[in-house]
Amino acid sequence: MTQFIRTNPILLSSAGALLMTFIWSGWIILSRAGVQSSLTPEDLTVIRFGTATLVALPFSLRYNWKKLSLHKAVIVSLGCGFPYTMFSFYGLQGVKAANAGVIVNGLLPVPGMILAFVVLKERSTKSRMLAILLILAANMIMMGDLSQLSSHGIGWLMLFGASLVFSSYMFLGKRWGFTTRDVLAFLPVINIVIFLPWWFLTDSGISQAPWSDLLLQASYQGVLVSIIALLLTFYALKHIGAMTLSIYFSFVPFVTAILAWIILKEHLSTAEIAGILLCSAGLFLYAYNGRQKTAKSS
Repeated sequence: MTQFIRTNPILLSSAGALLMTFIWSGWIILSRAGVQSSLTPEDLTVIRFGTATLVALPFSLRYNWKKLSLHKAVIVSLGCGFPYTMFSFYGLQGVKAANAGVIVNGLLPVPGMILAFVVLKERSTKSRMLAILLILAANMIMMGDLSQLSSHGIGWLMLFGASLVFSSYMFLGKRWGFTTRDVLAFLPVINIVIFLPWWFLTDSGISQAPWSDLLLQASYQGVLVSIIALLLTFYALKHIGAMTLSIYFSFVPFVTAILAWIILKEHLSTAEIAGILLCSAGLFLYAYNGRQKTAKSS
């Protein structure tokens, strides 16, 4: 039985995709807790990419930098780099973790579909359009009534920004053919080199944070999310494909809401629960439709 598991890439990829769902959800929870401590969004960002750079240093030193298209590497790095984390962290200062799971992860297919249409001239199916409408409806529900715009509007805009830049990373990373080794080698390094000067100019709360918090953020943000999750994602993409992987990711908003309720004691209204379920349904429909389309074309 053990030997079967070890030699079955489909099973291992599925297990990795399931783990990724919890890693991504846990990242939202940990980041929400982090920005409510003495740590600033700039602190969390420098901890993330500083740690990731140290861990990925062996890959970076052995990497053939001469073959790299620098402008493409910078664009992809920023898509999954400090613009994404800064948008996310500032958004999480005022928006609950469960809401962030819907806004950031739920909106990912929308700019992805727009980029595919504009760049690749790829038309979407009716089922996918329905899925997009469900996702947008879920986001409207999670935002609540218009009276909340004054208190949460900036946070929502920040999370929208996070979703937009991360979509560009997924689209361009695949289009330009970057591999796991490429991204491991240049993404942390490029981000820490560009962001570090800015961090020195800002106020920091690192000196006031307990060592336990710093170690937790460094290990989760810099190692689990930036290194291990990246390896799991590329392994799963290779063996089960992007569409199947995205089906697993469709449960991120739901899992995030459950974890936020358990860990952060964030209570949800009936409308927010409906929004989370609607977003998960829309993401699942979007991913499932894409998988069916891929199967028919192969």
